[in-house]
Amino acid sequence: MDKILQIPLRFKEQVEDLAKELFYFVLDSPINQEKKLNGIKASFFKISEGLECGLCNTRWEKFKNEVQALQPELFLDANAAYNTDPAAKSVKEVYLAYPGFYAITMYRISHILWQLEIPILPRMISEYAHSKSGTDIHPGAVIGKSFFIDHATGVVVGETAVIGDNVTLYQGVTLGGIKVAKQLEHVKRHPTILDNVTIYANATILGGDVVIGENSTIGANVWITQSIPKNSIVTHKSDIKISSK
Repeated sequence: MDKILQIPLRFKEQVEDLAKELFYFVLDSPINQEKKLNGIKASFFKISEGLECGLCNTRWEKFKNEVQALQPELFLDANAAYNTDPAAKSVKEVYLAYPGFYAITMYRISHILWQLEIPILPRMISEYAHSKSGTDIHPGAVIGKSFFIDHATGVVVGETAVIGDNVTLYQGVTLGGIKVAKQLEHVKRHPTILDNVTIYANATILGGDVVIGENSTIGANVWITQSIPKNSIVTHKSDIKISSK
């Protein structure tokens, strides 16, 4: 049996404060980033002590370098939102007012931590972003460039999902597993979405062997458990009847 973890007082709040700092850090100028590094580093090592994960200087240096290099990638994400959504009046508006962009930013930060095999912290940051944006992106997912989530609420992206470049998801989309069992822990359980795919509201795509081909459009409310060829349009036919009283 694992020993009981002694969680320091207000520990989750410490992680949430760090997440807030990291969001603004990755969008700041290089000069201001340098000014903030010491404070962020101190928070990192304090949190690592609480997690008993032994965050070493080598992993800190890798994290610092990668998180400082995120800004161009996030600019592509923000531009994807601006160029796709007619309601967006500026890229700055996307940065400050779009929950989907916030969720993507926090995912990209937590994904770096995940790749560095820092335990628990990436999940805590992603769950904090989930609580703020309504979007649940597992830090283990692999997501390409120019990613846009419109409206954000209710989107779920599972741990082993793979998403290519120029993909757009709308509210309520689920990229999930077709079966839940602990023995599948090291198996690819979630779908692969190739480049230039748009998935509309409340579509559900399940299964680790499922591949959505490039340039495809997945309509609202569809349920998919098999691969879709490239250049496809998938729609759900709803039987709606309207009658007079």
